[in-house]
Amino acid sequence: MSPFDLSERIQRRAILIGLALAMATLALIGIVGMAVSVTMVEKVSGSASAINVSGSLRMQSHRMGNLVLAGMMETAPDRRDLDEAITHFEASLHHSSLRIIQERAPDSDYARMYQRIQVDWQADLKPLLNAYADRSLPASPTRQRELLARIDRFVDDINTMVAQLETDTEAKIGQLHSLLAVALALIIIVMLAMLYGVSKRVMLPLNRLVDAANAIARGDFSARAAHVGPDELGRVGLAFNFMADELSKLYGRLEQRVSEKTELLTRSNRSLELLYHSIARLYNAPGAPETYRAMLTDLEQVLGLRYSMACLAPGPDGLPHILASTLPTGPDQGLCENIDCVECSRHSTPWDHTIADGIVVRAIPLRDADQQYGVLQIALPEGAALEPWQEQLVEALSQHIGIAIGIARQTERERRLALMDERSVIARELHDSIAQALAYMKIQVALLQQALAQESHSADADRILTDLRAGINAAYRQLRELLATFRLRMEGDFMTLLNRTAEEYGQRGGLDIGLEARLDDCHLSPNQEIHVLQIVREALNNIVRHAGARNAWISLTADAGQNIGVSIEDDGRGLPEVPPGGGHYGLTIMRERAQSLNGELQVTPRQPHGTRVHLHFNAGDGTTQSAFQESQS
Repeated sequence: MSPFDLSERIQRRAILIGLALAMATLALIGIVGMAVSVTMVEKVSGSASAINVSGSLRMQSHRMGNLVLAGMMETAPDRRDLDEAITHFEASLHHSSLRIIQERAPDSDYARMYQRIQVDWQADLKPLLNAYADRSLPASPTRQRELLARIDRFVDDINTMVAQLETDTEAKIGQLHSLLAVALALIIIVMLAMLYGVSKRVMLPLNRLVDAANAIARGDFSARAAHVGPDELGRVGLAFNFMADELSKLYGRLEQRVSEKTELLTRSNRSLELLYHSIARLYNAPGAPETYRAMLTDLEQVLGLRYSMACLAPGPDGLPHILASTLPTGPDQGLCENIDCVECSRHSTPWDHTIADGIVVRAIPLRDADQQYGVLQIALPEGAALEPWQEQLVEALSQHIGIAIGIARQTERERRLALMDERSVIARELHDSIAQALAYMKIQVALLQQALAQESHSADADRILTDLRAGINAAYRQLRELLATFRLRMEGDFMTLLNRTAEEYGQRGGLDIGLEARLDDCHLSPNQEIHVLQIVREALNNIVRHAGARNAWISLTADAGQNIGVSIEDDGRGLPEVPPGGGHYGLTIMRERAQSLNGELQVTPRQPHGTRVHLHFNAGDGTTQSAFQESQS
């Protein structure tokens, strides 16, 4: 293994190696302290015994002196006690504890003093004691004092040896205390250093790593571990930072995907909302220009377009008809100024073309399954093209417009047929009412001529003139009502016709007419629409001519069973009483139309004043036209 690899491995285990070294240092200090303590204990072992033995030497020395003095006073001294005392003293003097201490430190003061005591004993004191005991020396008081002084000096030497032994023992114990204190201090220092290292290199990086993890948990992906390096926690920090980078990238991609999905859902929602509102507008008012203008405005807002226009193919007059436009230059200029209608009619699929000022226009045919009715043209932003979803949305909207135009034209054709049938019925009404009135007036004129020829019949002439004037007035009124019916134009949807009727009679009679219609999903056939519209017009005509009202109300309601209720109310004086068999001609026509709808017409007073005309019928009944024709035939 190369030194570089070894150094790298050491760096990769720096924290573990540091902790191991700290623990090893603590263990080493403990082992060394215990070893030194054992050594010191061994050095002081036996010191207590040596001190005790040394103390006994002092006592034995005085005892031997006392025995000698006692023997000197006796005439025949007994040496057995002295010999035993000497023997016992020598045994204590050569005690193993004293010799072991001497052998441990042969150069110490204790060893020298111990050797001196042995020499003094063997060379001086023992022979002196034996000499006094054997009475080789005279026993005089002076000799006795000299012996005691000699024993005292010997005991002083023993005391000095004991003191040196105690001093050496206390010094060794002090050294042991110092050693243990040093070991404890080293242990404390190593532990503090280890705690500092753990705090700085382990706890602090871990706390910062936990803080960074908590920050990432709160969504702050910019948090990073501050401690990075080759050691264990440094590599953990590197791994954490790498993970944070990956999480940040993943979160960024996820946010981008969420943003894209949100944008897609928003776009889809706006597209669906546009289609929904467009279909709702086409359903409620398929022929009104405002409907298509609102649709084009919504389309421009969704797609971010400049302006747009929907134009229909040339009609009977040979000119194209602009259905709706958002152009600022007016509905008769702009996108269509350089376009050939014949060229447009040839395209069955969307195409692009450029007009004045380099404006690129996307043209989409307005058609249903059977016929093409016109073109939807949208001006694209400069240098831009429709995206696939925009293309689909525009094509879907153009299809709905084409279908709505087709349905509106089919409805218009049905209404025209119904209006032709209505006019046929009115022609019969002319024959049955106006023609009969004219025949009656012709007879009255003949009678008048005869009465004028005879002067005696002047009274009859006046009566005939009165009847003739009343017949002419009735015929004139009937003619005006029929002419108003003839002038009715069924252009636009049913609600548009009702609004026009309310505006017409409101202006004619100075009325404030309120209109409320809630038909929901109920549909009226063209014949039903004509009859309902005629009844409403006749009721409003009566209000204008006879009621003297200031306000009128028109209400149309429908329930789930397709039962239709039509009410026309006013706040006028009400209809005057009519004699039996008589009545208003318009009211008769209204009842006949109600019968043709298989419905019922009621004319009742309105509280507190005014008149209420209420029509009730079922829109699901398909016998409307035949019933009306039968009622008129």
